[in-house]
Amino acid sequence: MNPPPGTTSAARIRRRDAMRQLLQGYHLRDSVSLAPRAPIGDALAAGTQAAVAALIVLPLALLSPWPHLIGFASLGALVALFARFAPAAQRRAQMLRVALLQVGSVAAMSMAAWLGLGLELQLLVLALLCGVFFLACEAGRFGAPGPLIFVFAASASMSPALSTTQLLERIAVTAVAALVAWLVCALSDPARRRRLTMASPAPGAPAQWRFVLGRIIVGTAAAAFVTHAAGAAYPGWAAMGALAVLQATRLHFGLQRALQRVVGTAIGALLVGCLLAMQPSAWTIIGVLALIQVATELVIGRNYAIGQVLVTPMALLMTALAAPTAAGSGMVAERVVDTIAGAVIGLTVLVLLSSERDRLHLQLHHSEQTSGRH
Repeated sequence: MNPPPGTTSAARIRRRDAMRQLLQGYHLRDSVSLAPRAPIGDALAAGTQAAVAALIVLPLALLSPWPHLIGFASLGALVALFARFAPAAQRRAQMLRVALLQVGSVAAMSMAAWLGLGLELQLLVLALLCGVFFLACEAGRFGAPGPLIFVFAASASMSPALSTTQLLERIAVTAVAALVAWLVCALSDPARRRRLTMASPAPGAPAQWRFVLGRIIVGTAAAAFVTHAAGAAYPGWAAMGALAVLQATRLHFGLQRALQRVVGTAIGALLVGCLLAMQPSAWTIIGVLALIQVATELVIGRNYAIGQVLVTPMALLMTALAAPTAAGSGMVAERVVDTIAGAVIGLTVLVLLSSERDRLHLQLHHSEQTSGRH
């Protein structure tokens, strides 16, 4: 691929040049643009399935002898979000694989705590899992919401120490909730209107995945360790912010995702902060979570920032259910700070570890944007 006349060749596109191009104002314009609206029926069906799964497993967990495990029940229910556009038979198989990954994420991090690994080693395990889950989602073609759900589950499973009983309880509750989610989708999928297979990976994608894999592990580890050193209580949130940026296929897509995640998280955190200030009951939180599941599916396809306005309350409310004593303004504020730190660190690593091809694509995009102004 040759650059257009008047542009710098790939070999001479420095990282500082790439960063300068990323600071152009048109990226902000692109970040607030809206994608074409998907059929509302499809989004409504996917959101309803996730909401129904949550409305089944969360009350059961709350009324069970193990209400303290409700957070892991909510993690298992998130399996309903995946493979929404696959044909019914294909989706059942994909969701089983997703369920194994979700249970595996809880099991892997819980086992790290059970083995007595310190927080620093657990953060390293989390960074490695970020890469593993990215590869698994690319190879499995599970679609949105992608590896972030598995990383969220792994991050929520971090703890200073864990007994054998606690380890087995976590795995069992997550697995049962994931099975319920699978059953809800399997029984209701015939009513879905869309029957599409997911696109196959592009030729040569595995080589690109390996390159992105290393970048993801480095970037998420950096975000987690920097925020941990700064005293963050949830450094895994910073790793998630970095992952959202680092999985981008183009440098300008990474910037857009960083801007969208930061803005959406800030607004969503403000909203959930107001809700938590009213000290809602667990039953109220469950009802709100179900509504958010549906609303998120209706808007997230239009713009990632709008989706984050709803995803952020969902994540924080699930955290509040799992640890009511931790819920408060401090947790809400840290979500915003960790997200900003993760996005900034992720974008920095994305540029520093960019390939010449990455920078060439950015140069071409920059040339197209600037030439269109004249």
